[in-house]
Formats: sequence, structure tokens, C-alpha cells
Amino acid sequence: MQQAIHHFQIMSQPVHCRSFGHGNINYTFQITTDNGKQYILQRINTHVFKNPVQLMQNVIAVTQHIRRKVDDPNRVLNFVPALDGSYYYRDERRRYWRCYEFVGGFCLEAPESDADFYESAVAFGRFQEQLSDFPAETLFETIPNFHNTPDRYRQLHIAMDEDACDRLQYVQREIDFIMEREQEAGTIQRMLESGELPLRVTHNDTKLNNVLLDMKTRKALCVLDLDTVMPGSSLFDFGDSIRFGAATAPEDVQELSRMSLDLHRFEVYTKGYLDGCHSLTKREIELLPLGAKIITLELAVRFLTDYLESDHYFKTQYSDHNLVRTRAQLRLVQDMEAKWNQMQKIIENYVEN
Repeated sequence: MQQAIHHFQIMSQPVHCRSFGHGNINYTFQITTDNGKQYILQRINTHVFKNPVQLMQNVIAVTQHIRRKVDDPNRVLNFVPALDGSYYYRDERRRYWRCYEFVGGFCLEAPESDADFYESAVAFGRFQEQLSDFPAETLFETIPNFHNTPDRYRQLHIAMDEDACDRLQYVQREIDFIMEREQEAGTIQRMLESGELPLRVTHNDTKLNNVLLDMKTRKALCVLDLDTVMPGSSLFDFGDSIRFGAATAPEDVQELSRMSLDLHRFEVYTKGYLDGCHSLTKREIELLPLGAKIITLELAVRFLTDYLESDHYFKTQYSDHNLVRTRAQLRLVQDMEAKWNQMQKIIENYVEN
């Protein structure tokens, strides 16, 4: 790490380094230099991201595009070139590093108020707006078929057929629920392929802790963690935000009666997202509730697939952890369906305006 920082054009002498943040993927350090300027140095996890060069091409392309549209440099991450002019450094052990300027601010693991949740929505809506004229098809797929829901179902069917751990016998109710919705679950993917929905730049990890907030005003500055920026649908980002932020319980809650959709939070996020983004089509806005439902169902499919395949993808803390996660997500889908008319009524106010 100490050698890596010297391969970037930081124009000052590093004097202090410490581990930074709580991320589970990359290895992150905060660097302080002799003139007081601070940087973030990261080693990219190439076990997760197999093509770090293309990943950085995505990141630099979108951040440079946004930078041309903002006056405040804190409104977008500013990556520092390596000595050779590229935006990454590969060390002698073939590990990939990157560096960007540290922006003062803070992140939250969960909203402390409606205002916090609203600001996260504004941040991701604004991100979508800033990239509305970016050619999404030119981006590399960091994780191919990440939100291709029919392909997620295909993988589940294979896991069911193989039943490698003899677990299928315990999940028939979950399988029935999921399969009853298989046709609907492919709606967004089919609409993207037909052109009925526009292909957009999507963030694909729209949790609150990926929004940087101003220390004084608590207003959103910019979004962080751009590793999963890919082509996709705006419904993916909106949907995952609702799944995570408007749920009344953690995604692995065992007491299913605690899991439901908070309609108030749904409305708060919808307002913030659409306040930040004015370029969504009428059809996209109409389908926002479906985005929330499909993304929640898709994650249930992924959890159940991993459960049937012996828990090799998601980290688990006990033997049925992925099954518990599956059931919690399906309960959330069920509650969305029960509140469907109310969700649509909230959306109608924005369609009309």
C-alpha cells in the first residue's frame, strides 16, 4: 500500500495512512499528505471484479461526464491519474489500485429521519439525471446479467434440478410462490429488449451508505461506490432502494410479521428520486412500483438458488441463513402486492404532474 500511493500523481508527500470505512469488497485506506490534503486509496478486489481495467473505464467515463455538469467539485468523485496517465496502478503482484480525492462528509448505514432518506433519493435521482444523455450501451457489464431476472430464474431451475444438498424438499412453498410470478418477473427485461424502456446508466448498489452527505447541511453531495455502474433500467435502482430502505425489517429477519413495506417511506423516496431526476419517461414512472416488486423477488430467487447450491455466494452465519433471507424477501413481495393500489396511487400523483 505504501508503495502504491507513490504511483499516483498526488503532488505531495504521504505522512499518514489508516484503514477507512466498512466496505466488504475492496480494501480502502485514507491517506493524509504533508500539505494536509487527503486521498482515498483502494485495492480493487479482483476476485469479485474480474476485469478491473474495464471497471475503471466505466468509472472514469461516468465521473468525467458528470464533472462537466457540476460547479461544485464535491458533487462527483475526482480520481487521481497514475504516473503513466491511466487511472489505476497494477503492482508487482498484479493487484490493482486506484486513488481519488477525499471529500469531507459522512455516510449513514440507515436513515435517521425522513430527510435522510429523501436526500439519498435525490442523490440517486440526480445521478440518473446527470447521466441521462450518456450512451449507456458503451459501458462494460461489470457483472454480466446482474439484473437479468429471467436468467436468475434459469439458474434457480438448474439448482432445483440438481438439488445438490437435498434441500429442495424443504422449500416447496417458496418455490410455488416464486414460480407463480415467473412471467411477471421478466417484464422489465423484456421491455428493455423490446425498446419499450430506455437503456440507462444504473448504479446497482443504491443503499444509503453509498450517498455522501454534507457535514453541516446533511444534504446529498454525491454517490459513492461506482464499481457496479452498468447499462440497465432506472427501475432497477429505484426498486433496490425501496427494497432496502422502505422495508420495516432487515433482509434476514426471522420473525416474518415484522417485515412489510413502509408506504410513507415509499412516498418519501419517490418524491426525492423524481425531484432529482426529471428525465424519466411516463412509462418508467408508472412502472416504479413494479421495479420494487421485481427487484425484491429477484433477490429472493438469488437467495434461494444459493441455498440450494450450498451457500457458496452469499456469506451466511448459520445453515438456513439464505432460506431465512428468501422468506423475508418473499414476505416483502407479498406485502407489496397487498398494498399495490396504494403504491400506484402515490405514483399517479407524479405521472399526472
